[in-house]
Formats: sequence, C-alpha cells, structure tokens
Amino acid sequence: MATYTDFNTSFSIHPTKGDLSLKSDVTAVLQSCKNLLLTDKGERLFQPNIGSNIRKMLFENFTPQTIMLLKQFIKETIDNNEPRADIINIDVSDDPDNNNVNISCILQVINNTEPVQLNLVIERIR
Repeated sequence: MATYTDFNTSFSIHPTKGDLSLKSDVTAVLQSCKNLLLTDKGERLFQPNIGSNIRKMLFENFTPQTIMLLKQFIKETIDNNEPRADIINIDVSDDPDNNNVNISCILQVINNTEPVQLNLVIERIR
C-alpha cells in the first residue's frame, strides 16, 4: 500500500479505474518538489510564500554568488514546503550555450531507505 499519493499532473485517466491516475510514494514526492521549484513566490493566489523564485535568477550573470543563492532558494523551498523530503545535496550548473540552468538535487524521502535524485533543466525563454 502506498504511503504518499498525489494526482498525476498530466491528468491522465487510469486505464482500469476510469478515474484520474495517481503518483505514489517517491514519484509523488519528486513531482511535488519539482512543482515547488518551478513555482515563483506570489504565483499561487492566497499562498504568497509558496515557491522558489528560481526563474528570476536566470537572467543574472552566472557567478559563484548566483550558484550559492540558487542553492539557498532550493533548500529553503524544499525545507519549508515539503516535509516528506530532506535534502542531501544540491548541484547547480550553468549551460550558457543553451540558455538554461541544470539543477540536480539528491533527496532522502521519508519512509524510504534509498536517496533519490531530482533533475531539472530550467530555461530562459526571453
């Protein structure tokens, strides 16, 4: 039996139940962390403190201070909003040729013995 369940953000229909499909356990926690990191503060109505403001950092010059600030935003967001996960390590790297930032987080999900990795590529659109 699954400990954690969340709706699948693709809103796909479960093939046998005819209801919305669910993500469970580790995949549910990873999906939640990804959604939190991709949300800017103030983006969700009536919940102004949820989010990370990572996207506003994409147009800054990429320096060691920017890396430290991005890591701090990621850590604060996960620590404050996702009680099912603890951060073990955060790696941030710049890919200026493709106008994006690569984020890799190693997380320890509560009630799971093995650490899991969350990889995100955040792109500059403008």
